[in-house]
Amino acid sequence: MSKDTIEVRGAEEHNLKDLDVTIPREEFTVVTGLSGSGKSSLAFETVYAEGQRRYIESLSAYARNFLGQMDKPQVETVEGLSPAISIDQKNAANNPRSTVGTVTELHDYLRLLYARVGTPHCPDCGREVGEQSAQNMVERILELPEGTKVKLAAPVVRDQKGAFEDLFEELVSEGYARVEIDGEEHDLTLDDPDLDENFDHTIDVVVDRVKVSAEDRPRIIDSVETALEEADGVLKVILPDPPAEAAEDLGAEARRTGALGDEIDEDDRFVAEFSKDLACTHCGIDVPEIETRSFSFNSPHGACPECEGLGETKEVDEDLVIQDESKPLKHVFEAWSYNRSYYQTRLDAVAEHFDVSLSTPFEDLDTEIQQAFLYGTDEEVVFKRQTKNGTRRKKKRFEGVIPNLERRYLETDSDSTREHIEDYMSVTECPACDGTRLKPASRAVLVDDTSITEINAMSIGDALAHFESLEADLTEREKVIAEEILKEIRARLGFMVEVGLEYLTLDREASTLSGGESQRIRLATQIGSGLVGVLYVLDEPSIGLHQRDNDRLLDTLEELRDLGNTLLVVEHDEETMRRADNVIDMGPGPGKRGGEVVVNGPVEEVKACEESITGDYLSGRKQIPVPDERRDPDGTLTIRGARQHNLTELDVDIPLGCFTAITGVSGSGKSTLMHEVLYKGLAREMNDNTSVIPGDHDALEGLEEIETVRLIDQSPIGRTPRSNPATYTGVFDYIRELFAQTKLAKQRGYEKGRFSFNVKGGRCEECGGQGTVKIEMNFLSDVYVPCEECDGARYNDATLDVTYKGKTIADVLEMSVEEAYDFFESSSRIRRRLELLKDVGLDYMKLGQPSTTLSGGEAQRIKLAEELGKKDSGETLYLLDEPTTGLHSEDERKLIDVLHRLTDEGNSVVVIEHELDLVKNADHIIDLGPEGGEHGGEIVATGTPEEVARLEDSHTGRYLRDLLPKVDLEGPRGERVEPVTAPMDDD
Repeated sequence: MSKDTIEVRGAEEHNLKDLDVTIPREEFTVVTGLSGSGKSSLAFETVYAEGQRRYIESLSAYARNFLGQMDKPQVETVEGLSPAISIDQKNAANNPRSTVGTVTELHDYLRLLYARVGTPHCPDCGREVGEQSAQNMVERILELPEGTKVKLAAPVVRDQKGAFEDLFEELVSEGYARVEIDGEEHDLTLDDPDLDENFDHTIDVVVDRVKVSAEDRPRIIDSVETALEEADGVLKVILPDPPAEAAEDLGAEARRTGALGDEIDEDDRFVAEFSKDLACTHCGIDVPEIETRSFSFNSPHGACPECEGLGETKEVDEDLVIQDESKPLKHVFEAWSYNRSYYQTRLDAVAEHFDVSLSTPFEDLDTEIQQAFLYGTDEEVVFKRQTKNGTRRKKKRFEGVIPNLERRYLETDSDSTREHIEDYMSVTECPACDGTRLKPASRAVLVDDTSITEINAMSIGDALAHFESLEADLTEREKVIAEEILKEIRARLGFMVEVGLEYLTLDREASTLSGGESQRIRLATQIGSGLVGVLYVLDEPSIGLHQRDNDRLLDTLEELRDLGNTLLVVEHDEETMRRADNVIDMGPGPGKRGGEVVVNGPVEEVKACEESITGDYLSGRKQIPVPDERRDPDGTLTIRGARQHNLTELDVDIPLGCFTAITGVSGSGKSTLMHEVLYKGLAREMNDNTSVIPGDHDALEGLEEIETVRLIDQSPIGRTPRSNPATYTGVFDYIRELFAQTKLAKQRGYEKGRFSFNVKGGRCEECGGQGTVKIEMNFLSDVYVPCEECDGARYNDATLDVTYKGKTIADVLEMSVEEAYDFFESSSRIRRRLELLKDVGLDYMKLGQPSTTLSGGEAQRIKLAEELGKKDSGETLYLLDEPTTGLHSEDERKLIDVLHRLTDEGNSVVVIEHELDLVKNADHIIDLGPEGGEHGGEIVATGTPEEVARLEDSHTGRYLRDLLPKVDLEGPRGERVEPVTAPMDDD
């Protein structure tokens, strides 16, 4: 066995057919082939899975208990393996607290930089914060109303793990009797606190308990100085029973106890911290000690207490409470039913108070009266209530509908009440921190007159430019401290720019990133790690990238290879194959017709192989044809003044009855325009869906020319294994009906419900219709084994007695789309549905494949097939987001035919796409740019592909030149692309 290769022998995972393959080490290898040909089975389920399994096997049983145990893939041997790292398209995180900055660890370095060289300023006046003496602290305490009870404490332990027995003994020996542990007071002379050493604890030594008075000034001075000495210059003032103005007297940092305002029993307790070093003498604001956690929005020490570090809050939305102002007053408030006596009493009383009729439309009331109903009255209102003893009257202010909902949302213990009120709430930017997530004191720490929140709001490209020039403005001392930190920050930002992510902002939520963006973030992190001798397995890293950005990504992959690593990349992109050292072409067909290596070698060898469909497209023997003519529009849908995110007051005309492609470099505003503005705007206008909040724009014109809008995106078709392509497309209903019509089924009285694995009756009850049973293993991962009762068939024996043409319902679910198409040749309804799945390139997919195992591209094409099956009257607007994801050129050709078919039926198709073979088939292009982020959001070009290709300012146009026979200009890759030939015939 040569050390220069990875040798795979006898691979049989999924559809692989006893596969033997050699992968060169320290080279860039692409695994390609038709959809379903076995690419991921080889790269991920075999090579990567075996590398991971061996690593985990080498660990102790104790460690494996936490990491889990991977099953051995179905392969005889894999030799020459390196440690394997998978960089796939799974989203980075769904946690709203995860941002681009936290996922890339950039925020950690920023926190360190600001904690070490940041200069604190007053959050109110902006002055630089100076030192604060013990005398200043005493004066602030004495400003409290006389008689206020105060505890003066020294915080000796802050959020540290341990039991601290020695500390308590030392405190007792020094004469201290009382301490507060995690907010609860303990008397050390009476008991020894028993703390769990595995949890963080905060311990405050109570130096003195005193009532504020001028006579006790000497005592307070003495206690303050003692506390400062014990806690290294920090004093904690605790008010068990504070007066109303306590927060004002003690400064902005006074807060209710409990992490970030959580509910506690003593909800009126206030705590204020004073630091000997940090205070604004002008405003009287005390700034807490600066630590790295002061800049973490995931810690109570740095997070905004209003939104708890999320940057957004839920508030009752007036537009959701009143959805139709033309309704009469008593029925206008959606959340308040007039049929309930509580609401009826209040509405009657306020209407009588203002002398208005409850039948009056809300829009006809004076603005002042409208506001009084919504937000409450300043004057008192007489409320009447009928009792068995007569009418009772009570005079008080009317709370208002919206304050009532907000109060009940906070106070209720009922989940149903909370869910009901949430229907009338919308997520808005936190007014306290303006969406920055951090406390005022943390936002007021500056480095080079820039706060950490301003850095987070920058795009990665702008942040890199900022830090490149930062050292010139630092003092010599600051330069020494910041040198290594800045080096790490610049390196990480640089790697992000290299993989084409300079348009992302650091505060962008990780959950909003596309799969491709998440993958490239992890790729940048791996480059930064500088590892050598590693096997990296990547899953279509070019997804979501413009051709210009793809060139930069390929440079980065080559850099990773040149460090001494092995790259195994599942990819369909032709340019990636041309630049790879080696190409493994899987096939020859999808599903059961795949699982073999058609050709393995340099790209020239693939091009020369006549059995390779990939080689046909790379060599030019096959091409996706360019339409001879472009369609003329039947009308126009116009977006006016689109300004969401980085869009710059755009007026966009979308031709109807045409196939339109929205293009542009990554981050130029394509998704914002289509998803946020166009789709959500249409959903609100056409479907009266007030729960959808569209992106900022002035108007949508031409709505009368379309009948309905359908968004076909890459979200999963189902979230449980019970959902599959057969159930989603409805073909399984027809199949179950067919089985119910068989002779045996009729004899036994079986209806079609008997053949559903989701309901009791026909399914196997031992596994609940799942087909597998989970076995929990100690020290090993849970094992899923076929159900012994049904042997994995999902149904009970009585149901499996029923056959159609010799096959059971379980056998049908194991069929591929293509096999089922041939099997049900006598059923036109079933064949028509299956033909639609074949048309979108899914003939290899099993009918019963769980939806949780489908890729985003497969889910999108299943939705497209379902749309094709609907009876359509035309005039539908279809919106698709990168439908070519995961498609080989041969499958892409099928998809383009489907999109043309939809358009030919009188519909309008709008597609976000980077794949040039699809873009060249569009009737009209809307190209956004010129760059990403704040340098994008403009219309660079519009027109036919030929018109856009002739424009020098359009990145998309320049790359299109090599693919359009009618354009005689050379594109950026002119020397690397085969000459364009005449469009080939469909056969």
